[in-house]
Amino acid sequence: MIEEEVLRCREGKKFEQKYLRKGFKDKISVIRILDSRHENFKLSKAYADKVDVINVVTAPEIEMLIIFNEDKYKEFKKSAKKPSSFCKEDLKMAEVKSYDFVKNYFRDPMVLVTAIRKYHEMSRVPRGEYTLLDLLR
Repeated sequence: MIEEEVLRCREGKKFEQKYLRKGFKDKISVIRILDSRHENFKLSKAYADKVDVINVVTAPEIEMLIIFNEDKYKEFKKSAKKPSSFCKEDLKMAEVKSYDFVKNYFRDPMVLVTAIRKYHEMSRVPRGEYTLLDLLR
């Protein structure tokens, strides 16, 4: 965010050209919310010491959060299925990919928060990476 506006710029070079040439006095933090660890965001050496890039990876698919909420993670791991297939076949949630289903399933925000916590406890988060739980803090 700059001046309370969410920025949607994925490429480091374009970000530099559009936003960093404004001449910030202090070091700035760029918090990137990503759904993949494979997105690259390279800034030039000129900005390396002036910008702190923080990546928050929203890695779990929503179906994984449902699996954690249902306490079925062990069964899921044994199944070798994709999270959506496991939800459809084993948990009998045929509409698991639909927006309305997910919205209804997590209508109580604390159910979602609990699932996010369970995911965080079970996952191996690489050093220097943040997760959905960190956004909640």
